[in-house]
Amino acid sequence: MSLIDEFGLKALTMRRLGEYLDVEAMAIYHHIRGREQLLDAVVEAVIDELYADPEVHLHSTEWQEYLYRLAHGVRRIALAHPEVFPLVCTRPPEAPWVRPPLRSLRWMESFLETLHRCGFSDGAAVAAYQAFSSFLLGNLLLEVANKGVDISPVEQADVDQPSPPDGLDSYPRLRQLQPLLSRDRSAEIFAESLEVLTDHLENLGKR
Repeated sequence: MSLIDEFGLKALTMRRLGEYLDVEAMAIYHHIRGREQLLDAVVEAVIDELYADPEVHLHSTEWQEYLYRLAHGVRRIALAHPEVFPLVCTRPPEAPWVRPPLRSLRWMESFLETLHRCGFSDGAAVAAYQAFSSFLLGNLLLEVANKGVDISPVEQADVDQPSPPDGLDSYPRLRQLQPLLSRDRSAEIFAESLEVLTDHLENLGKR
């Protein structure tokens, strides 16, 4: 990740990585198949930083505190790795219902389980996950773009579409809510977000 932080995402090639690590580029292929798999590994490494953040809690009894801590944790990642963050946001997820930037199955399970435990219905918990992801995506991409980072999607080699993730047995809430997560609510999320924004602007106008 330090190579991307220093030189930008476009500098990440197998040859450049070999030079950066002071090894032959071919030696890297013993550990990773190619650049596409390398990009997936970078995304996973970035998201994994959330687990090491002492300010972010995987479990909570207060959903508001949980969301605040999680949102600020993702923002810290975006600001610490602005050149990497667009990759987190644009890399195809494991399944269409996995939404960047909060694209870890473990964090999705934590999110849905926390809201369920705090009284949210299944539909409300899924809607909250989708709205929260959209909020993070829009705001943080704009923030790193304002720092001069190129946020255009990374060109990909011709690869098969990601297949649905395996191992949902470890995530019972995800397995239960997958049908709801798979529904396309883009228009609803846009309308709901616009309504929240206009209400906020109305309050600003009254100050």
